[in-house]
Amino acid sequence: MSGGAGFIGTHSVELLVAAGSSVLVIDDRSHPCEEALPREVKVLRADCGSPAAARALKAFKPDVALHLASKGGVQKAARDPGDHVKRSLASSVAFFDAAIKAGTRRIVTASSGGTIYGQDAKLPAREVHKAAPVSAYGAAKRAEEVYLAALGLRHGVSTLAVRYGNVYGPRQDGTGEAGVVAITCYRLLDGSPPLIYGDGGQTRDFVYVGDVAAANVAAIFGRMRGEVNIGTGRETSINAIVKHLLKAAGRLTESEFLPAREFEVRRVCLDSSRAHRHLHWKARVSIGSGLAATWSWFCKRPQIARVAR
Repeated sequence: MSGGAGFIGTHSVELLVAAGSSVLVIDDRSHPCEEALPREVKVLRADCGSPAAARALKAFKPDVALHLASKGGVQKAARDPGDHVKRSLASSVAFFDAAIKAGTRRIVTASSGGTIYGQDAKLPAREVHKAAPVSAYGAAKRAEEVYLAALGLRHGVSTLAVRYGNVYGPRQDGTGEAGVVAITCYRLLDGSPPLIYGDGGQTRDFVYVGDVAAANVAAIFGRMRGEVNIGTGRETSINAIVKHLLKAAGRLTESEFLPAREFEVRRVCLDSSRAHRHLHWKARVSIGSGLAATWSWFCKRPQIARVAR
């Protein structure tokens, strides 16, 4: 697994270990969370597209490869699309190639249901809808899907692109540019007001990380090919997210509004009926329960508690 030391990765690793799987994690530690991996997990600190990663895969001989490593979000990719292609897309393709050469028979890759369908998609978006990304990040994710499908066809390997909604939950970094839930939790504990880009009316399909990890495991052990959405099928506005978190924090703080960001779609909502039909998966954690669990986790983090004091 690439990116196994990160936000979604650690949750996925824990479920795989609990299921009795042997796991190799390849992670360059550029986006680690603070959760320690189970002791039985083999870990290599390296870029997933590096020669070192290829050697580790050859030695481990994985039956299935799960690709979660990511190098930046929408805004970072927009600032330097060429660099994003070099660091993210090229690395991903090298990982796919190395996994195939190591003998894997199935590859599952994390993709983006929030950016691939574009601005004018009919909602809730279905996998049969035309991909029309408006951001460099979404274009790179779509390119990853195409490369993976092509490699799979050439080598007879089963492939699946898992298109996530907006993943949130415990262990997400609240200090970066992406992840409005984590960023808002961090700011509230830091004594800062919530930060909203645009009018806050933009919507996303927020899906809890525990549900996403369960989808990853279902995808690993399943036989489904192609693309699949992983979301709740519900739109939730940024304003509603902030309101939930302010209530959890017992704060009456007014949000700080900044100009809307470029290259971000207005509305996102994913139809996950295909995941339910073929992977027997559906989102189980409500937005209220998920936000409460996330806020509780942030409150228990020692370094943030110190900042808040």
